[in-house]
Amino acid sequence: MTALLTIIVLVFILIAIWQMVKIFDLAQARNENITSGVATDQDNKINGYLMMGFLAFIYIITIVCFVKWGDLPLLSNSASEHGPTIDNLMIISLVIIFLVQTITQFLLHYFAFKYKGEKGKKALFFADNNKLEAIWTIIPVIVLAGLIIYGLSTWVNIMGVDESDDPLVVELYAQQFNWKARYAGADNTLGKANVRLIDIDRANILGLDEADPNAQDDVITTELHLPVGKPVLFKMRSQDVLHSAYMPHFRAQMNCVPGMITQFGFTPTVTTEEMRQTPQMIEKVQNINNIRVENSKELVANGEDALERYEFDYLLLCNKICGKSHYNMQMKIIVETQEEFDAWMKEQKEFKNSLVN
Repeated sequence: MTALLTIIVLVFILIAIWQMVKIFDLAQARNENITSGVATDQDNKINGYLMMGFLAFIYIITIVCFVKWGDLPLLSNSASEHGPTIDNLMIISLVIIFLVQTITQFLLHYFAFKYKGEKGKKALFFADNNKLEAIWTIIPVIVLAGLIIYGLSTWVNIMGVDESDDPLVVELYAQQFNWKARYAGADNTLGKANVRLIDIDRANILGLDEADPNAQDDVITTELHLPVGKPVLFKMRSQDVLHSAYMPHFRAQMNCVPGMITQFGFTPTVTTEEMRQTPQMIEKVQNINNIRVENSKELVANGEDALERYEFDYLLLCNKICGKSHYNMQMKIIVETQEEFDAWMKEQKEFKNSLVN
């Protein structure tokens, strides 16, 4: 597929260069009697049929994409309470874009074919038409206004975290090129922190204020565990450059900006184990492992270790290009029952017990 796309791109580049050469030749023509560069009726006829052929190509490719990849996996497996709303907004946008694209592309290519240049044929045109201009202005305004209002309403509902629900407070700390999670502990209040307080020698890796009582029971981890059905309020910091905390299955993303704290909240609704057992995920994992088995054959033949089997996990990714290892900046997210979460938390060290004297 990559080779085919490369060939198609190269062909289009060559066609573009050829057209630019023709334009250059026409621009250099100084003799008004030179007609070799002027399109003939036969040229226009060929271009008209090519336009219809390209229209057919667009529609065929669209149909093939729908048949092969039309299940829209990233619009059907949300694992947060607000996820279906985001998916619904995206689906509405895609449907509108698809309908507009289909109609406008047909009109564009069909008119180029129907009204191709012919000798003695004069194009009929309107210098202006207030009715038409009103129609093609008002309709997009109404559609876009509807999408914007719906989108803003969705955004306000997502961002309006109700702290009376006693959400679990977790800090996501970004630095090139890894993530740390800091839980607020038993008091559910994060201690004060500042990058200037980082002390590697004392293992104060996030710059917590050691004198702050609220920081004493904070818990720092390299894995993000979340209890299913429990609202979570994320506070986000960055140590160095602009990062973006992206959790695709939870339809959550927020920039982590140096020097300030941003926040985002959601309620996870599907545990990691439940997501692993969905038919869609079972098929995906099986396909990936089949590919790894095939790729491992050559590695084993060369005396190297075989690739490990893939197992699905939710991931926290960085969605801002933050440096050379940006691609590998991720952290595992485990959604589990409240009992499993409580048992895991009991195994973690509190900040006051993790410092090195």
